[in-house]
Amino acid sequence: MPLLDHFRPPLSDRRHWHSFHNSWATYLSSQLNSLLPEGYFAEANVQFGIEIDVAAFEESGAEWQAKSDWVPPPPQTSHAVELTDSLVEIGIFSRSGGPMLAGAIELVSPANKDRPAHRDALVSKCASYLQAGVGLVLVDVVTERSADIHRDLLARLGTEVSESDSLAATAYRPVEREGKPALDVWYEPLSLGRALPTLPLWLRGGYCLPVELEATYERTCSEQRLRPIPEAA
Repeated sequence: MPLLDHFRPPLSDRRHWHSFHNSWATYLSSQLNSLLPEGYFAEANVQFGIEIDVAAFEESGAEWQAKSDWVPPPPQTSHAVELTDSLVEIGIFSRSGGPMLAGAIELVSPANKDRPAHRDALVSKCASYLQAGVGLVLVDVVTERSADIHRDLLARLGTEVSESDSLAATAYRPVEREGKPALDVWYEPLSLGRALPTLPLWLRGGYCLPVELEATYERTCSEQRLRPIPEAA
């Protein structure tokens, strides 16, 4: 299945990209669960925006007020902050000693690339994973923003790349060799109209799994009845 442009017309007029990312994350976690050894599990974590159900909040508040006379004081200060409001990731956890993150797949969203603060938040999270020894796969198919998350991530970790692309799928393995830390990288530039690669996901503890981006992407397209749109003559 060739990679489609989910973020610009004509496809963006027919389908919501966030619905596609949600389904893709689900199928990726399903694929990994079929391969993971005993004691590990994968689960999708997808969040778009910060929403408050006002009706539910008011009803809950009314019930609480009926049981207590205490009223919270107003805040001393209030600050404008940048919050990352989009998250599409698959976490692989070890159940040994309680769920512990062993690997992660991040599907980049437009909000992750739309402003410096959001890009920095994603880069910081990815860097913290790698510094903790957690293997990572980063998939960026967002066409409407040109930020280079891969380059920014390596810069955060103190290294540089000579060239890279805005669309790419990359696997990272933090490893120690001869007593020195290293980061193994599998970098695959992506292009619209071409198939997606299979990348290695290295889990903390030494397990390695294939992340079958093409198979899961094709399944998502099939389930959502998506096909390439013929170009106008």
